[in-house]
Amino acid sequence: MTDAEARTFLVDKTRLSRWELKQWPIDESAMASGQVLLRVDRFAFTANNVTYAAMGDAMQYWRFFPAPDDLGCIPVWGFAEVQASRCEGVEPGERFYGYYPMSTHLVVQPVKATGQGFVDGAEHRRDLPVIYNQYLRCARDPLYPLANEDLQMLLRPLFTTSFLLDDFFAENDFFGARCLVLTSASSKTALGLAHLLHGERARRPQRYEIVGLTSAGNVDFVNARALYDRVLRYDQIPELDATQPSAYVDFAGNGTTLTQLHQHFGSALRYACLVGLSHWDQRGGLPKDLRGPKPQLFFAPTQAARRVTEWGGAIFQQRLMDHWQSFSGATARWLRVEYAQGADAVAQVYEQVLAGRSDPQTGHVMSLG
Repeated sequence: MTDAEARTFLVDKTRLSRWELKQWPIDESAMASGQVLLRVDRFAFTANNVTYAAMGDAMQYWRFFPAPDDLGCIPVWGFAEVQASRCEGVEPGERFYGYYPMSTHLVVQPVKATGQGFVDGAEHRRDLPVIYNQYLRCARDPLYPLANEDLQMLLRPLFTTSFLLDDFFAENDFFGARCLVLTSASSKTALGLAHLLHGERARRPQRYEIVGLTSAGNVDFVNARALYDRVLRYDQIPELDATQPSAYVDFAGNGTTLTQLHQHFGSALRYACLVGLSHWDQRGGLPKDLRGPKPQLFFAPTQAARRVTEWGGAIFQQRLMDHWQSFSGATARWLRVEYAQGADAVAQVYEQVLAGRSDPQTGHVMSLG
């Protein structure tokens, strides 16, 4: 790749296991007034990004970074530096955290620029959730100096979802549930939610048990985190008290598991919450005629927008930061970061995570540069 070329990693939207690399020219002289060229330095890749791909059409994730034909560009969280700018207030060399394509470069059109960062005002992104369109200036980001960049990329977007889920359930008095079941309990978003449920329980009027469901190979890892009251294999669902008012938060997207939970709890199930699709290839569509309540999709940007409106942006960020310090500090003691650079290495990690073969103790940080 030369300085005049960029690389983008694209996948087949109808068959996610197929990918290809596209090169496109960079011409700084052709940049329009108000545009900024960002050079994507590094980005994280987790099961959360698989969810973006699996729900690319349903939740409009493919719209953020348009691709030709039936190809899609999976969004990722990472860091980039300004390579060239024709926008006042955004200077070359500045570093920004945000939502990027799996690419080496991104052209944005900053609006609402402040000392903290800007929003990409590109026409195709204007009606998409603002939480994904914000780019935070690292020099002014209150979370940035509290942990290294690897932890920020790998955990910050996931933990923000955990934070919003915990807030949502607490706000609704846990829907009367006394048992909270988290599937894919080894996933980082589930661990973040368990961390909050565990840490905040003593200060809450509600009393609840936190149960983690995971595969047999991950039981020891999840138990070692000491965040769940009980850790069970998926085949141990019948051991749960079917008469106890319960709720589940599904991070796996496995239709068989959902069916088992609904059949087991029946009318005792108070709420069914869908979040992730780590088992994206096993859902096969939401099962029909489930006993108990209809599963509800949790969309974190909606909860975030409401809380920012109610609390104000500064209070929202402060509350998130207070919890983030505790979670990121604890996670740093066991998380092992692995790096991948170049198209072949990125593809290898992508195929591994897509197939569900990632070690829960591993975090992947990648670069196409």
